[in-house]
Amino acid sequence: MGKTTAEKIFETHLVDEPFPGTKVLRLDVVLCHEITTPIAIDDLIRRDKDRVFDPSKIKAVIDHVTPSKDTKTATQAKILRDWAHRHAIKDFFDVGANGVCHALFPEKGFIRPGNTVIMGDSHTCTHGAFGAFAAGIGTTDLEVGILKGVCAFREPKTIKFNVTGSLPKGVYAKDVILHIIGQIGVNGATDRVMEFHGPVVGAMSMESRMTLCNMAIEAGGTSGICMPDMTTVEYLWPFISSEFASKEAALAEYSRWCSDKDARFEKTIEIDVTNLQPTVTFGYKPDQVKPVSEIAGEPVDQVYIGSCTNGRLEDLRIAAGILKGKKIAPNVRGILSPATPKVYQEAMHEGLIDIFMEAGFCVTNPTCGACLGMSNGVLAEGEVCASTTNRNFMGRMGKGGMVHLMSPATSAATAIEGKIADPRKYL
Repeated sequence: MGKTTAEKIFETHLVDEPFPGTKVLRLDVVLCHEITTPIAIDDLIRRDKDRVFDPSKIKAVIDHVTPSKDTKTATQAKILRDWAHRHAIKDFFDVGANGVCHALFPEKGFIRPGNTVIMGDSHTCTHGAFGAFAAGIGTTDLEVGILKGVCAFREPKTIKFNVTGSLPKGVYAKDVILHIIGQIGVNGATDRVMEFHGPVVGAMSMESRMTLCNMAIEAGGTSGICMPDMTTVEYLWPFISSEFASKEAALAEYSRWCSDKDARFEKTIEIDVTNLQPTVTFGYKPDQVKPVSEIAGEPVDQVYIGSCTNGRLEDLRIAAGILKGKKIAPNVRGILSPATPKVYQEAMHEGLIDIFMEAGFCVTNPTCGACLGMSNGVLAEGEVCASTTNRNFMGRMGKGGMVHLMSPATSAATAIEGKIADPRKYL
């Protein structure tokens, strides 16, 4: 019997099985940021275990409140900064070099097919786009990962999502994953790996695949995974070219992590996107979705483009293509946060930042701040935001605020009209 990608990774990284079904895995990458990691650091210090298993395998960034907005957030940043310096963690990204963690770390080439990746952040599942097993974990597991380079998991079963058809004009990866979550519900993949297959996924860029995998957690998934292919190799080639004689050799190596043709999935769900519309959330759960045609006209106060879901260059290009030569409605605030300094620079060189600013957007530094209501775009009570982020829980972007999740294209169209709008009319 063949194996799924997750089963292959678990098998090759298994260190111990202390209890039936509980598997301790060797870790390839431990990711850290200034919100969850300082708690783990302080506890390790209290336990007289202020050590790291391998500084080369730990990557750290200050990304949620940057620059710090008050003494509390400055203290969080200082704890992480001092710890990184104390343990000679080379891959530490401080203010000026920092960006949104789940965009920055792949951009730096830190994630490879077959890797095991953990972070004290639920959207760590993003990194499964590379054919890795990547999962968000709690503080205790993070401490063990930092100290020993291992993490315990119950081996998850895998659900296969076969995405077929062809994406219509104005429909993107964000619409696909919102549609999938709407189909299976917020608990539809709980304690499961969501494997994305099919010609539509195969044609997606790495940026789009990261968008798919990023929101696996919103369906309860432990990780989202895409099969490594030549698109993966091309993205990683600047970082792996010295390791392989050719791209074809890299592909041959990485392909061994793909699920076997006779792998056993818990179930297979067919998703035909041929008639899919731009999709928008309407309530306070990610599975409360409607086609844009059913919710168009709903007023908004703010439009936010950014985050680990949709703040990459591809996303900015899509939104700028709609905004070019237009102004946002006078009743909305438009906020753009490019996900990394590289994205920001490339967007400047391409003239995209000019387009956003001429349209009336405020352009901020790379940060996660608005997504979870910490900085750079928090809502007032009763306000509504059209957002490219990944979570629309009650008060997520500010106490009493309401968030509609949507693609960069739909967000741009919404900014122009000051109410939820169909982007297809602008394409």
